[in-house]
Amino acid sequence: MLKYCKDLLIYLVLYYKNESDVIKMMTKQDARRILETALATGGDFAEVFMETTISNVLEITSREVTKALTQVISGVSVRIIKDFKEVFGYTNDKSIASIEKLAAELASSFDGSKTTDVAPFKETLYENRHPVKVEPSTEKNENKVNILMKMNEGALEYSKEIVQSVAILTDKTQDILVFASDGTWATDRRVNTRALINVVASDGKVMQTASDNYGFNQGMEMFDNFDSYKFGEETAKVAVTMLHADEMVGQELPVIIHNAFGGVILHEACGHSLEATSVAKGLSVFTGKIGEKIASDIVTAVDDGTIDNAWGSLNVDDEGTPTQRNVLIENGILKSYMVDKRNGKKMNAAITGSARRQSYKFSPTSRMTNTFFINGNATFEEIIKNTEYGFFAKKMGGGSVNPSTGEFNFAVNEGYMVENGKITKPVRGATLVGSGKDVLKRIDMIADNLSFGHGMCGSVSGSLPVNVGQPTIRVSMMTVGGKGGK
Repeated sequence: MLKYCKDLLIYLVLYYKNESDVIKMMTKQDARRILETALATGGDFAEVFMETTISNVLEITSREVTKALTQVISGVSVRIIKDFKEVFGYTNDKSIASIEKLAAELASSFDGSKTTDVAPFKETLYENRHPVKVEPSTEKNENKVNILMKMNEGALEYSKEIVQSVAILTDKTQDILVFASDGTWATDRRVNTRALINVVASDGKVMQTASDNYGFNQGMEMFDNFDSYKFGEETAKVAVTMLHADEMVGQELPVIIHNAFGGVILHEACGHSLEATSVAKGLSVFTGKIGEKIASDIVTAVDDGTIDNAWGSLNVDDEGTPTQRNVLIENGILKSYMVDKRNGKKMNAAITGSARRQSYKFSPTSRMTNTFFINGNATFEEIIKNTEYGFFAKKMGGGSVNPSTGEFNFAVNEGYMVENGKITKPVRGATLVGSGKDVLKRIDMIADNLSFGHGMCGSVSGSLPVNVGQPTIRVSMMTVGGKGGK
């Protein structure tokens, strides 16, 4: 089976390289003609997005390979905007004739005459902040299998109560070309590589799961200093600990949210509400509040798509705009939103390099990249010591949020009680319930241990790699749900 997957991979890599050449063959003369066709009936903006992507998934359950998939995506989309109305279409035929035909079909949605000229193309130049040394698609499958086997070994050998461990390695290499009637001409290559593990512990009566992941906009060199065995072992430790934990008793109390993936609280409870996707429609709790105090004085939040090799980073966004560091909240004051071209026009706001889409099959809109609270002045130990009674959410899970109200509900994958300034017994089944606007104002301590977690964010323009991050924070009062005591 492994030999078959290896041979298939070699074939697809060759196919991918040939497809990438198609993007490079697009001339600026052809591009101009396509855009002129798109604008012929009165559109005021037209854009073409071309993509070739190869993705690989390798999965090992316990000690057996259970999945080995390779997928190639290649296609092109066209969108035309007139005032605030957008028409969008796509095809996997990347020939010039096909793209021009698609542009003409979309232009027929409007019945006016030409009002906008195609601006001279200005190529977007940048220093590649996300170099790749070892392309994942050229790495031997044996090396990938070895990484995953060690992860599972670390988990399975930790305890007899670990009944299953599933390790997954995914990689995706995406080449894009974006050109638009405003003169945009931009290319980028994104290489996203990630390892994941899901572990199940059982005592014969109750089952408990734990998971973790490790990802970068980088090649296989990201594993050079990665201890696969320890990664699996640490994940198994969480599953076993929570297996023997008491059920959380629902109550209101101070909550300490740990660093790294704890930043999902910012991402979900606040970040989505700061995307122009919601703000421009007036559907965000933070619409029209630039310059207003929305958080405690010690809170500064940033979305930064430029961090070297970070999981959510890009050289340019999916509209061809260079990414940048966007300060969203500074010392509690709302400073900016994340803005794409279409919504920026509606809001009369500057674009921020935040337009993203899963693939050519999606129209872009404003999305997060690497979103995080910056470091505070406290230490982790000081936060724990200064909490007489509270709850410590060490590892966060998934959740849901309503951007129009900011109300959220998050699962806690690993939690502990804090009593008399010390972390004491583990508790399971805890959920954090509240509102983003309330949580931001109740943050009263921030540590100096910023780190990141790596996830996938789903929204109207598809599923995208994003980093969530923060130092350890304390929320002075929060509702924690649980089944204990019932």
